Amino acid sequence: MIQSKRPKRDLRPSLVFLNGDLLAVPIPLEREKVILGRALKADVRINDTKVSRQHAEIETIENESGRNPTYVLTDLTSSNGTYLNGHSIDRETLHNGDKITIGKHILRFELLDEIDREYQLQIRRLLAHDDLTGLLSSRSFFSELRRESARAKHENRRFCVLMMDVDFFKLVNDTYGHLTGSKTLEEIGLCITETLRNGDVAARFGGEEFAAFLLDAELPQALVAAERIRAWIQEYDFSVIRKGKPADKHNITISIGISSFPDDSTDPIELVEMADSALYRAKSLGRNKVCAYRELSEEEARMPLPSRQDSNPPDPVD
Repeated sequence: MIQSKRPKRDLRPSLVFLNGDLLAVPIPLEREKVILGRALKADVRINDTKVSRQHAEIETIENESGRNPTYVLTDLTSSNGTYLNGHSIDRETLHNGDKITIGKHILRFELLDEIDREYQLQIRRLLAHDDLTGLLSSRSFFSELRRESARAKHENRRFCVLMMDVDFFKLVNDTYGHLTGSKTLEEIGLCITETLRNGDVAARFGGEEFAAFLLDAELPQALVAAERIRAWIQEYDFSVIRKGKPADKHNITISIGISSFPDDSTDPIELVEMADSALYRAKSLGRNKVCAYRELSEEEARMPLPSRQDSNPPDPVD
């Protein structure tokens, strides 16, 4: 019995991060030459002080038949060297499964078909997002915030960080049960997402704490956006779950703290800490409030603010 030949898989070269902020991210090598480094313009940017601005290069070399190209890794005279499978290299041919170490980061060179790539993306989505709210995880939020800080420094842009904490959330669990508590967090995530603009980034930090950063926003605009979130959540009717189904409604509030880049700090960790400090001041002032890390300057106080468009809260999540 003659067996039919299996169709050849369409294998494409990719790099998959095995550690760091981009854990499990598959990055296709679609150009003839791909630069790995710390520079903003690097094709594969690695945010690591031990990585040179242009650290290494992967070149695709086609053969005469047009099939099975060769992939070559070259160190670009980096400060700390490029390692392949644990050995320092200047220029070496890559093979499927090889591990590349650059600074503190390890990347695996892989030839992936479409199913492999989708699988890697699914793993990344699971790692990057909170499974209850669909917002970014705290780890992914910090990764995005570091990237935005670097971009903002390079392009002289501004942004603001929001830290948010649900007021008296324990009472929700104690009064209505943990199913209602989980549903409430899910709906708060929806409220935050619906209120922010496209491009703004939101995350659940764990428990009842949330965070966001607002692109191209100065402190006055961030105060308006935070107040919109606070008011929307205060007015929202949250679901009470009984016997597995929504049966009633309850209300809850949120407190919010704000810091701004670059006026408060240019360090992403400090920005989060400053926003967190402002959040706890909002809590100490009675909760259900918005506080900034610092007072508005005279110039900021005169800044025209976007008008608030009245709208109804989003419908409850099914």
